[in-house]
Formats: sequence, C-alpha cells, structure tokens
Amino acid sequence: MEKLIGKKIVIAGSRKTEEMSVLIEKQGGTPLVRPLQGLLYFDESVIQNELLFCVQQHVDWFIFTTGIGTETLLEGADRLGIRADLIDVIQAANVAARGYKTYAFLKKLNIKPDVVDEDGTTHGLFNGFASIDLKGKQVVVQLHGELQPELVHFLEDRGAQVIQLLPYRHIEPETTVLETLSLELITGEVDAVCFTTAVQVRYLFDYARRTGEVERILQAFSNRARAVAIGKVTAEALRKEGVARMVVPETERMGAMIIELVKHYEELSS
Repeated sequence: MEKLIGKKIVIAGSRKTEEMSVLIEKQGGTPLVRPLQGLLYFDESVIQNELLFCVQQHVDWFIFTTGIGTETLLEGADRLGIRADLIDVIQAANVAARGYKTYAFLKKLNIKPDVVDEDGTTHGLFNGFASIDLKGKQVVVQLHGELQPELVHFLEDRGAQVIQLLPYRHIEPETTVLETLSLELITGEVDAVCFTTAVQVRYLFDYARRTGEVERILQAFSNRARAVAIGKVTAEALRKEGVARMVVPETERMGAMIIELVKHYEELSS
C-alpha cells in the first residue's frame, strides 16, 4: 500500500535529491525539491595556513564535528604533503568527536576519542567536557559549512584558546527558493518538509525573520505541515527555532526518515 499517496513532500537538501525523490514516489508521495542547503565554496589558502599551524604548533585538543569535514581536512593535508604529520599530531593530542559518522571516520584512522557526545548534539558534547580543565589549552575545532559560535563560546568561557578549521563555507540559497517554500507552508500547499542538515533550518527561519513570517511558519508546522529531521542535530535546530512537533527517525538515514514519516501518517489514520 502506498502510504504517502496524495502527500506533497519537500526535500530541503541539495544532495541525493533524486534518490530521495524515488523513495517518496515509491510510497505514493509527490516530491518537491526546495534546496535550502545553499552551495559550498572551498577556501584553499585558509585551510593551508590552518593545517600548517596544526602540525607546527602544540595542540592539546582536536574537536571534530562532522565526518565529511574531518575527511576534507585530511585531503587538504594530503595535498600539502603533511597528511601523516597531521595524523601523528591528532593521535598525540586529546580528541573529541560529535556524531557517529565522525566517530566512525576517526576509527578508520585508529583514533579513539577521549570525549564523545551523549546524543549526537553539540550540547551532548558540552556534557562530555564537564569535568575537563581547558584553561590555557590550545583547542582546534573542525567545522563544516558554517561557524559554531555556541561551541566556540563554550570553549573560550572555559579558558581555551580556540583555532577554528573551516575549509568549506555555505552560501545562502536562492531567495526565490526560500520565498516559494515559505509561501507553500503558509498557504498549506505542502504536507511535510524533510530537513537533512541543521543549516537548512537556519536558512529558512533567517528568511522568515527578515520577512516577518516566523509566527506563520511555526503555525504551519504546528498545523498541517510536518517537520522531518534526519537526525538529532537537525532536530535540535528545529527546537531552537520553536518547532515543537517533528518526525525524527532513530537511524540517521534518508530511507529511515521517509519510512518514519510513513509510520507517522499510519498512526494518524489508525
């Protein structure tokens, strides 16, 4: 039985949209691609300077927040001819990791983190540092796509000297896409929005704040539209914006996200 029949499901990501569309169509739904991720641009010169700093200076802690960002750093180090040196420095330092993908990538490098998050979120990572003295420590934080001021402030408030590694940066998505999705939500034209990263949430609500439509967007998510988050970090971003009702799969996979949405509608109809 096709469980999403008659439903219009928005895909807010910009990657693997064809695969997600097929998953939605197999369940009878109509996929609408509204990429809120924006583009990424790579700053080669910045990452070179930062990586050289890491291998030339003493580092007490490395904090890795995404698996793909960690892999990007090592690829940059490889181009500089310092990949082995960087891995040696990381192995000699204390290491913290957020997210299972990050943990899995570090495991391939035979690096076991000293601190891991409790629940896949940044706040879970904070709890891991609760009893650790960071005063005067040199802490390198790997970021991907955007800055993480909350994490940086947490570390600096505990006395750490923070160096941020941000090789990729997001560029805001097209205004027409934001405008279209905002209107579709407000007018009740879509049934669900699948968010695959936290930055997609922030771009939508930043636009809503600029246009004075935050309350109407929140009302849409509390009435007809379902906010679907691929994982805990994305769900955390939705909660921060005031979205109380959402669908979140146990497994952070696109397929699991669509199946969880199907189960949600099944429960509503039973």
